[in-house]
Amino acid sequence: MADFKEDIDPVESREWQEAVADVIERDGPNRAHFLLDKAVQQARAAGATLPFSATTPYQNTISPDDEVEIPGDTEMEWRIRTINRWNAMATVVKRNKVSSEYGGHIASFASSAALYDVGLNHFWRSKSAIHGGDLVFFQGHVVPGIYARSFMEGRISVEELENFRSEVAGGGLSSYPHPWLMPEYWQFPTVSMGLGPLMAIYQARFMKYLHNRGLIDAADRKVWAFLGDGEMDEPESLGAIALAAREGLDNLIFVVNCNLQRLDGPVRGNSKIVQELEGNFRGAGWDVIKLLWGKGWDDLLEKDTSGRLRQLMDETIDGDYQTFKSKDGAYIRKHFFGKYPETAALVEDWTDDQIWALRRGGHDPKKVYNAFLRATKTEKQPTVLLVKTVKGYGMGTAGEGQNTTHQQKKMQLDQLKAMRDRFKIPVTDEELDKDIPFVSLNNAQKAYLADRRRDLGGSFPKRDANAPKLEIPELTAFKAQLEGTGDREISTTMAFVRVLTTLLRDKKIGKQVVPIVPDESRTFGMEGLFRSVGIYNPLGQNYTPEDRDQMMYYKESADGQVLQEGINEAGAMADWIAAATSYANHGVPMVPFYIYYSMFGFQRIGDLAWAAGDSRARGFMLGGTAGRTTLNGEGLQHEDGHSHILAGTIPNCISYDPTFQHEVAVIVQHGLKRMFADQEDVFFYITLMNENYSHPDMPMGAEEGIIRGLYRLKKADKPGKKHVNLMGSGTILVQAMKAAEMLAEDFGVTADIWSATSLNELARDCQDVKRWNRLNPLAEEKTSYVAQQFANAKGPIIAATDYMKNYAEQIRGCVPNRYTVLGTDGFGRSDSRVNLRRFFEVDANHIAAAAMVDLYRDGAVTKGDLEKALSKYDIDGDKPNPRLV
Repeated sequence: MADFKEDIDPVESREWQEAVADVIERDGPNRAHFLLDKAVQQARAAGATLPFSATTPYQNTISPDDEVEIPGDTEMEWRIRTINRWNAMATVVKRNKVSSEYGGHIASFASSAALYDVGLNHFWRSKSAIHGGDLVFFQGHVVPGIYARSFMEGRISVEELENFRSEVAGGGLSSYPHPWLMPEYWQFPTVSMGLGPLMAIYQARFMKYLHNRGLIDAADRKVWAFLGDGEMDEPESLGAIALAAREGLDNLIFVVNCNLQRLDGPVRGNSKIVQELEGNFRGAGWDVIKLLWGKGWDDLLEKDTSGRLRQLMDETIDGDYQTFKSKDGAYIRKHFFGKYPETAALVEDWTDDQIWALRRGGHDPKKVYNAFLRATKTEKQPTVLLVKTVKGYGMGTAGEGQNTTHQQKKMQLDQLKAMRDRFKIPVTDEELDKDIPFVSLNNAQKAYLADRRRDLGGSFPKRDANAPKLEIPELTAFKAQLEGTGDREISTTMAFVRVLTTLLRDKKIGKQVVPIVPDESRTFGMEGLFRSVGIYNPLGQNYTPEDRDQMMYYKESADGQVLQEGINEAGAMADWIAAATSYANHGVPMVPFYIYYSMFGFQRIGDLAWAAGDSRARGFMLGGTAGRTTLNGEGLQHEDGHSHILAGTIPNCISYDPTFQHEVAVIVQHGLKRMFADQEDVFFYITLMNENYSHPDMPMGAEEGIIRGLYRLKKADKPGKKHVNLMGSGTILVQAMKAAEMLAEDFGVTADIWSATSLNELARDCQDVKRWNRLNPLAEEKTSYVAQQFANAKGPIIAATDYMKNYAEQIRGCVPNRYTVLGTDGFGRSDSRVNLRRFFEVDANHIAAAAMVDLYRDGAVTKGDLEKALSKYDIDGDKPNPRLV
């Protein structure tokens, strides 16, 4: 049998090709596609093993014949764009003349200036009274160019440009897109590479979610994400592209700037990143638009009757393409066109300068415009534009196409003059000898830019946080959770689900509650939401679920409220960020509750949690099955003893470790008020347990202490000389309560029980007070909340939690009494809760023994009592340290 690549009948082959050409001419390419697809299906059904290729030739997707002219004055836009390039470069170079500490990037914007220029002039609509606005994820390293554009528009001053990356004193500009630092300008933080594409996908998805639920009119709004080709190696960059295709997110456009270089060298020196990405995206179901070659190549390709130029373009690898643009026209003539006689003949009457002037597609505004235009018209699938550019375009010997260009912060005088001359910048030699001046637009140019933005709704980028306040239910709405459970035992997870159910039923805010779960609804007892509010699926439910005859069957619907992301914590967190920033991006405040295995929260998606803080997100994250010893049987990779420590690293994350249902209710209601009535830019992390125990009534007046992080749950009736304070959080507080009973029965020791709902908030208050006292030494000293609460406390304080000792150690400097901390340092283990708590030394026995040790050191009990306690509570002084085994 002949190899499929061997043409055993050229005449027949030619007839087939002519037939296809005839169909295209008569009925169009779609008809030809249909017929060929049918032929392929028939061949495969007959047993033919047809090879699959997800890539197309290394050519522009849009032919010159299909291009339209750019509306507007292209000469004016070129003039403005070149000034923008210059001012972007000057922003970085001027700052680094002051000090090399400031850094910055020139080459990324230099490669993508035309992309942003076309987008800002013709496509990206600002939020206005008549349009919700487009969302654009700007590539982080290009910000000098975006600031320079805003300078030309009059939105940013010379002084602000001169203070690029100098923010401490105010009046500076942030290094990258940071909504926290520039809250009226940037919408999304993107420079932690890989997060931008992931968050963009879920922003587009959440926009559809809001639209399908009737909360916004998404109309023709788009989400654009600008990415670097090197960034696409981040797992998050490609991790959710199948979701975008599966849900038909035709409101999503990726623009990958394929300048073929990452930070240190080529992205794919030995192959082609464009072809690789085309295969990935096309295989996932995206519409792929390749923009590789500028207008100058069109004439050459038309003259390429032999097909050699197309062959040469296909077989040349990226490492060589990069090298060509770091050299000159003569080098390209010899090493590219000179490879074949046919290609050499194409440029034999061209000068080297003409060859050098051949541009890549991303530097041709007309082709960029046409690529963007087609992307905005794609229906029923997301679009990715693979745009070929040159990194450091226009920088010349200072870094154009060179491996070192990403780190280039400075340019020599001759390099500045060369760039000036290349782009015809109106700056004299005398001015350059003194400084690198910013160039302002003339009146006509200013008017042109103003007209472009007025037609698109106003300034861009712009963040608008003016969203309506929500009417939050009073605490009495959770009356059932404020009361004790009597003999009935429940978990705080069950308590949270009841609080959530109350909110979902609330007539004022119920529609804006967004439950988010990564495939663990039944673990958390949330399967009741399947039936009551439904699981969001834009396609609805086109199958009959196997549990359809059950009350809580798996119900999917186009207007479902639950976002169920499968086994996908990063995607669920990106969902949460989209919902938690909806107040700014859509003018509709949403209240997201994202519940997950706590170990798979901050540890797994900590970078996204930090981005949420930067984004000024508002919502609730809930770490279910929390604590090192609460989730028995699951072991090292599941048991969380450190999420609160990680949560404490994010300045606007407010974290709590409640023990009882009344604490959960108070914290959630307080969080709702802070975020959605007072509109504070904070978010809440609450840990929940799956351990059942009885819950007491909320003590009268406990609300403030619950919120601030500490309150006395139980006061001893008649505290004597032998008195201790047992403090805990989560389920370990229950162990402390048990220890109090043991101490009273065995040794007559009385105890006050303290619930430490948030040691992180207590620590922040302690640090703030100490700072104030240090900065105001002549004023009356302030007292921390911890010190106030323990001001009249008798005896030592024992703190025990299901977290590492550092969690409770944070407040030591503000605790006035003898203070001992018990915690769960070390790797998790699989075992029963009893054995785990014994192993990590946080069970009632160890809490009681620690209290006796401190009482002995205070002289409140005898040595004999201590020895008896150590024996009774089975304390082994030679036991290995759990942190080390």
